[in-house]
Amino acid sequence: MIPAIGSHDNTYTILIVDDTRLNIRILERALRREGYRIISAENGIDGRALAVAEQPDLILLDIVMPGENGFETLARLKSSHGTAHIPVVFISGEDHVETKVSGLDAGAVDYITKPFHLEEVKARVRLHIRLSIATRALLSVQADKLREIQKAQSDLLTEPQDLPEAHFGVIYRSLQEAGGDFYDVFPAGDGLFGYFVSDVSGHDLATSFLTSALKALLKQNCSALYKPTESMAMINLVLLEILPAGKYLTASYLLINRSTKVASIVSMGHPPVVYQPVDGSPRLLEQEGDILGAFEEVNFGAETLTVTAGDRFYLYSDGLLERTCSGSLWSELTEHLAAMVAEVPPGTAVQATAELLTQMAADVYGVADDDVVVLVVEV
Repeated sequence: MIPAIGSHDNTYTILIVDDTRLNIRILERALRREGYRIISAENGIDGRALAVAEQPDLILLDIVMPGENGFETLARLKSSHGTAHIPVVFISGEDHVETKVSGLDAGAVDYITKPFHLEEVKARVRLHIRLSIATRALLSVQADKLREIQKAQSDLLTEPQDLPEAHFGVIYRSLQEAGGDFYDVFPAGDGLFGYFVSDVSGHDLATSFLTSALKALLKQNCSALYKPTESMAMINLVLLEILPAGKYLTASYLLINRSTKVASIVSMGHPPVVYQPVDGSPRLLEQEGDILGAFEEVNFGAETLTVTAGDRFYLYSDGLLERTCSGSLWSELTEHLAAMVAEVPPGTAVQATAELLTQMAADVYGVADDDVVVLVVEV
């Protein structure tokens, strides 16, 4: 959600952070007369705590303070999701160009020098609150549009109850309105079912619009007439034509013939599928394969298995494994994932999906901080 600016009675809050009490009083008196609500702190740590609790519409921040100086305070404000949106104006007795430029480069929106010219201060405060109102209004409109896109995107996704004969469970979580992960489950012929999981580079509007294109391409090109690698090669040629420069996707494609009990897996630069035979230990189906939408000549990793009723396949996006805080990469953690799959208790594919995600969050990984798709398919 985009934080609202001001309250219902059009009162705007200004936080003043300055280690000199006299400076606070001068600014407080001048700005209160203009109708602003003023809160204050005498050091950066208390100022940041107030910013989180009060969500001011503007912060006037001194640079030279004991302990945590203004640059350090600003860096911490901008690195926190709860305060990054609040505009900060530096106030300082230093009038050097280098200091001003450093402040603006650090993320401040303006710079006011001491001693204060109060009419200038009031004018700059008024300007930046107006700009903040306009910016947040624009962001709110964009967020509403993205939420509409997110709903349209999720409406395209097949749920287990939509296709019960495909025997699958899925969890799809998009952290942003324009998610980069995609999955589809679809009939590819009599007794044939296709399962597709992909991760598109980037999280923007172009990514979301690609969802409907991918769904159409899978429907058009995945059938009994073509081998799975042929289907993916044809989709790749179309993606080369429609993807913007720099866009590509990784993907895993699983085709199960439920009549002959044959499963085919195609890898396109994606994390390996985990195969859990009903009477054995899970193993990774690791195949080298080119990504989709980047190269005209492609080679995909492929494997064909004879399967048994009750066997399971786990398809997923890299957000299941990777965490920003640890810098972990999926390639380092897939063996651990296979071990966790072995611990999933008996149950339906839907139950297995939820159980795996719960285990991941409770384990060393913690809660996911990227889009996540987990698709569990049972033969």
